[in-house]
Formats: sequence, C-alpha cells, structure tokens
Amino acid sequence: MSIIVTGSIATDYLMIYPGRFLEHIRPEQGKISVSFLVEEKRMSRGGCGPNIAYNLALLGQRPRLMGAAGQDFGEYRAWLEAQGVDTSLTVAFPDEFTATFTVITDLEQNQVAGFHAGAMSRARELSLRGVDPATIDIVIISPNDPVGMLKYAAECREMGIRFVFDPSQQLARFDGAQVLAGLEGAYALTVNDYELELVKSKTGLDEAGILERVAMLVVTRGADGATLMSKERRVDVPVARPRVIADPTGVGDAFRGGLLVGLVRGYSWEVTGRLGALAATYCLEQVGTMNHRYTLPEFVARYRENFGDAVELEDMVSNMGD
Repeated sequence: MSIIVTGSIATDYLMIYPGRFLEHIRPEQGKISVSFLVEEKRMSRGGCGPNIAYNLALLGQRPRLMGAAGQDFGEYRAWLEAQGVDTSLTVAFPDEFTATFTVITDLEQNQVAGFHAGAMSRARELSLRGVDPATIDIVIISPNDPVGMLKYAAECREMGIRFVFDPSQQLARFDGAQVLAGLEGAYALTVNDYELELVKSKTGLDEAGILERVAMLVVTRGADGATLMSKERRVDVPVARPRVIADPTGVGDAFRGGLLVGLVRGYSWEVTGRLGALAATYCLEQVGTMNHRYTLPEFVARYRENFGDAVELEDMVSNMGD
C-alpha cells in the first residue's frame, strides 16, 4: 500500500493550565482579554502531517510524508525516518524555519492554540505531479498552507487519485467556496462535530448535501465516539477505554491514522472506525502527539479487549508493512 500524507510540520509547545478556561471567559462583554498562568511547558515534535504519518507507521505502514519544513528540520527528519516514515517528498527550505504550534490545555481538556506558519507557507510550492498516480492508494490532505491544500485536492481530482480532505483547523481560514473546492470529489471528508457545523455554516450544505460531493463523511465526537456515513448507511463507533487521560493534542490525527489503514485495506466500517478510536486513545494517554508507542500485536490485543475479535485483525498482522 502507498499512503501519502500531506500536512503541516511543526514544533509543538504544550502547556497545562490547572483551571477551567470557561470560568474566565465572559462573552457578554463582547471581547476577550485573558491571561493564563500555566504550570507546565513541554516542547515536542508535531504538525498534522507527521502526527498522522507516525500513527500509520505504528500500524505497520510506511507512509510518505509530503510537507514543507525549514532549515532546522534535519534532526526531525532523521527521527521520522527511524520511526518508519518516508520523508523523500518533504522539502526543507534553507531560508525558513519549521512552523511552530503553541497550545494551552485546561482541566476539562479544552484548548487555546496559536500557530505560526514559518516554512509551512511554502507548501504551495510542492506538488503531487511528480508521483506516479498508479502507485498511490490514497492521499490525505490535512491542515497545511491553505493554498497548498486546495492545490493538492485539485491535483488529486485531475490525476484520479483517491483522497481524504481533512481541513480541521484551517476551516477558520477558508470561505465557503474554498471549502467546497477542497471537498469536491473527495473519497472522504473528516471533521469533528464542531468543524462539521462550520462546514455547514460556510457552505450552506447539510449532511445530505455534503454527501452529494463526497463518498464518506467521518465525524469525530470526542468522548461520544465517531460516526462514518454515506448516502446509504451510518455507523456509530464507540471510544476505546483510556487507561489515563493525559493530553488531547493530536488525538484527531491519531484517529485518522487508524481510519486510513482501514480504508486502504478495505475493512468494514465498524472495524475501520474502531482502529481509529483505539489509535486515538493511545495518543490521549500521553502528553505530546508522538510519544505513545505500541507493537502491532499489542494494538490487536487491546482492540480485542475493547471491541471483541474481528477477522480483519489477522489480516493487519499478517500484512504488516504491505
């Protein structure tokens, strides 16, 4: 299988606020001016592209990461390669620094985040056209330079490549026409429940209207699980039980890693969604987006603990790296 992951590449700064944001936000005042004294700060590797690719590698794949990084990417590139991620499509621009993501998480797992693009703004200079489309099973277009995201979607349509449109945080930057341009003809649109409402408000589409343009709509709902739907069917997926809740950052990206494995291997929707749910839970249990680890047999055993057996699990293990 060949999975290409496009998305931001960043250095993450993760901070914990030992209180509740909502206790300090007064929307009736018509403005927000708050400061939070954090107890903890950690720096880690991140970015939506590497986050998704890392989870794919844990699940036995060797994804190809396509993204724009900066002059400081050398050590990060070597680390990704050591984890099983192919970075040959990733360009490090010598006159830029890799993007920076800063997020504060409160006691209720609410988050306030900021993102400085850095080299990510050069992602529009990259292209899928140098890759033989016959060698690509699927492309995921995750949050990145907005111009680049729409460019990749257009290229996938023109080249006949199956793709997942995953706008996530960049929905705030897109207008309705741009959202429509990104999702048109996608195999799947992936959003969380809040982002789904943004898509609806920006495009004027309801779920049925979205499914006239994409084959599948995937909606994650936090502790309430996830939903996979098409015109013909709907499958609701439960969460996998966490052993501890540490940090929600990167949980959605981890879910997409499991989802992609199920999609490219042609697994049932029930199993595909549950692969995503368990991958997400592993991420939730650690601080940082790529600090969780497991072997594929360990993942399969925990899947069975949470969801019972499935014939697809033997296929995962027997075709590891395929």
